[in-house]
Amino acid sequence: MRRSTVALAALAIALGAGAEWSAWNGNEPALVAADFLVGCTLVACGVVARERRPESRVGALMLLSGGTWFLGTALEAALFLHRGPLVHLHLSYPTGRARTRLARGVVGVAYIDAAIEPLARSDTLTLVLSGAVALTAVRVFAGTTGPARKAGGPALVAALAFAGVLALGAVGRMAGWDADTILWIYDVVIATVVVGLLVDLLRGRWADAVITGLVVDLGSASEASTLRSKLAQALGDPTLVVGFPLAKNGGVVDDEGRPVALPQPGSGRAVTPIEDRGEHVAVLVHDEAVLADERLVESVAAAARLAVVNARLQAEARERANELEASRRRIVEASDAQRRRLEQELRDGVERRLGAVATRLAEARAGLSPGDGELIARLDDELDAARNELEEFARGVHPAASTEGGLAPALKVLAERSNLPVVVRGRIGRLPDAVEAALYFVCAEALTNAAKHAHGTGVTVEVEGEPGRVTVVVTDDGIGGASLVAGSGLRGLADRVEALGGRLVVASPRDSGTRIVAELPLDR
Repeated sequence: MRRSTVALAALAIALGAGAEWSAWNGNEPALVAADFLVGCTLVACGVVARERRPESRVGALMLLSGGTWFLGTALEAALFLHRGPLVHLHLSYPTGRARTRLARGVVGVAYIDAAIEPLARSDTLTLVLSGAVALTAVRVFAGTTGPARKAGGPALVAALAFAGVLALGAVGRMAGWDADTILWIYDVVIATVVVGLLVDLLRGRWADAVITGLVVDLGSASEASTLRSKLAQALGDPTLVVGFPLAKNGGVVDDEGRPVALPQPGSGRAVTPIEDRGEHVAVLVHDEAVLADERLVESVAAAARLAVVNARLQAEARERANELEASRRRIVEASDAQRRRLEQELRDGVERRLGAVATRLAEARAGLSPGDGELIARLDDELDAARNELEEFARGVHPAASTEGGLAPALKVLAERSNLPVVVRGRIGRLPDAVEAALYFVCAEALTNAAKHAHGTGVTVEVEGEPGRVTVVVTDDGIGGASLVAGSGLRGLADRVEALGGRLVVASPRDSGTRIVAELPLDR
């Protein structure tokens, strides 16, 4: 047992004895003795709780309650000061830390009420405080499940008993009941409740509550707090650090990659290793008093191990998702590059050869008879048709206007070739090749669908560029009915847009036209 704790307890009891002696003015000796015994019970329970369960603040709250109890005997202005720590004790048991905002608020009000004597003497305010304590205890208990609810049972009973005896005292004073009887009841309830909480604390149910709360926190969907902050909150050690060992040099870093210095023996800090299937996955660096209970150490290590492994699996899943996204983007970009190469080869190869054939035919026409001119004319027609088809094919493989001038001139060419009136709005500069190609094919498919199926009278293409993003909206006034179902041209374009990190949205209600929106990021 720590000497400081024993010395503090002895001092409190000595001061309490002196206070009781000086305050005794012929009052009933039994009541004076009972008052002294209650204070000693609070102090003794606090000493035992602090030594046996240093992870919990319950011991400190019991000691504070005992000290203020004796102080109230010595000073009339401090008569009700013990109410604050007792309310704190009942609403924060078994960890000594109020977990809900409501509980923290009621505890704060209780300390203020206890510190200001005129407020504490008000029977009406005392009834309000007792009701708030009872209601908060029920709310806290109702918000727990499983082992935590089982561990919270004694806390609920203790809080209701304390709230009840507070209310009884207020009602008794207002009704003029016998004051000595009320004091006897008050002393017996306080002593009984504190001893009961100590017995329950030593049985270890508080550890179940800590672990259950920790597991719930670690399993929550919220990403606002890290593993370190959740462990620190559950264990009440704000200095707790979660370290991850490095395979390269054997060092330890935290979740932000900063080096973690492991404590030396005798520093008051301890290291709890976390292993998974024999692999050293993490360490907890904490105040050695926080995890003094071996059962709590094992339970916290198991909960933290699950969280660390889960975090690792999530990180791997995110990495694989990123790799898949990058792979899809590379496929789209490689496909576009291949389209450009094929389009260039068609122009530089086949088209040049056809041009050479046309030149030869022109030369041959000069030396032939009039009867052969008709044959040459037919060959010219077929050659022109072949060149037109080749040009159309090259355009479909990859738009030359997009390659040479960007998206704006390419859309202008599309508008001129469309069978429907097309209005192009908005101005945009050069974009990444993959983005320009994707938006071009979206517009081409939308214009083709509008001309073939929509039966409308016109189409509008709007291009809007903003920092980091470009949006193209194609709207027609046709009959609607377009969709992204599998097998449609729009479905393939949606896959292309999504592979580049964008999205394609089609709104096409029957008889209300079609609106196609393609958004693509520019920062990838």
